[in-house]
Amino acid sequence: MSESKTTTQQAAIPEPGESRDLIILGGGLVGMTLALAAARSGITSHVIDRADPADLTAVGADGRASAISTASWNLFRNIGIADSLDALGCPIDSIAVTDGMKPGRIDFTPKPDEGSLGRMFANRDLRIALFDAARQEPNIAWHVKTEAVRRDRGPHGVEVELSDGRVLKASLLVAAEGRQSPTRDEAGFALAKWDYKHRAFVTGLFHDKPHDNTAWEIFYPAGPFALLPLLDDGEGRHRSALVWTVAEKDAAGIAAMPDVMFVNEVASRMHGVLGAISLSAPRMSYPLRFHHAGHVIDDRLAVIGDAAHGMHPIAGQGLNLGLRDVGALVEVLTEGMRLGLEPGDAQLLARYEKWRSLDAFMVMSVTDGLTRLFGIPGRLPSAARRLGMGAVQRMPTLKRFFMDEARGMSGKLPALLQG
Repeated sequence: MSESKTTTQQAAIPEPGESRDLIILGGGLVGMTLALAAARSGITSHVIDRADPADLTAVGADGRASAISTASWNLFRNIGIADSLDALGCPIDSIAVTDGMKPGRIDFTPKPDEGSLGRMFANRDLRIALFDAARQEPNIAWHVKTEAVRRDRGPHGVEVELSDGRVLKASLLVAAEGRQSPTRDEAGFALAKWDYKHRAFVTGLFHDKPHDNTAWEIFYPAGPFALLPLLDDGEGRHRSALVWTVAEKDAAGIAAMPDVMFVNEVASRMHGVLGAISLSAPRMSYPLRFHHAGHVIDDRLAVIGDAAHGMHPIAGQGLNLGLRDVGALVEVLTEGMRLGLEPGDAQLLARYEKWRSLDAFMVMSVTDGLTRLFGIPGRLPSAARRLGMGAVQRMPTLKRFFMDEARGMSGKLPALLQG
């Protein structure tokens, strides 16, 4: 983990009932990025989160890491947090894709003038940068260790009552509460959803050999196995993040393994590509499911991030898709408010939904297609996988498509996500 320090000071809490432009339910990576991006455009917000920021940023509390696309990095730069993150991210210079480490490996490597395929960051470092910036931003009122117990949306605005009794008001309610969003469910949004019947085991690894800024996606009959490059730690030890996907029926046995046995199982799947390994972070796991909201708006309500769409981590685009939501919503609101419209105006929300629906559908369709072809045991024989990978290798246009997707540079980009 990085040596970043946390602070406990919170943004000033406004008087109860103070009206702001937005009420953002959920102060995680997507919700807080929205608050900061909005604040840079003069849009005020209440951010409500049940968690304690000190718990979320404690050393060892979360070993997860996220791939930040080029477009998402542009967003971080445009909202002023790139400088604090720049030294903490590991560039992804290449992605090696292989079927069980057999011959026929594909390397997705951009040309020297095209830059990296993204950067890997520890989630803890992303949170620290976002939270520190939010504490200094007067346009953000941050309410922590509390949650919404009542949400009312009417013709003239929205009102939220918190579990501590305070009542907050705004023009627009934004649900950024994650996959289990109660606000989305309360609003009755229809979801297309299914269970992949897989579980992802996530942790960090120390390893003897340098990773050379290469990410590995190794496809096994039981599911994909990903190694994602991280910066060396303060002692110079080489590190990578692990995302190991297994069938749900096997997950309990893997979860019950002592660390030594778990490390041995991981090492057997790495074929020594990074040398001897050991754990560098806690082990975590979560079920893999797909969901996609047919609509992402309602009266004075917008849904963003995992509350709107959740996907398999095979392409590492979940967080990046949520950050594209942020860029689009802020651009729509900024332009509308410049014309004298309020944030909760139905015309603005309709424009946001039209913009995001096609892009989200395309990204999720590609990800789900890859998952069904390569990530589900028994769906595609090994020989067929290698044949398909060979076809990709021989088709520069297809390789370019996948690299553009990894960078997040496809489709119509909001101004905040452009370089």
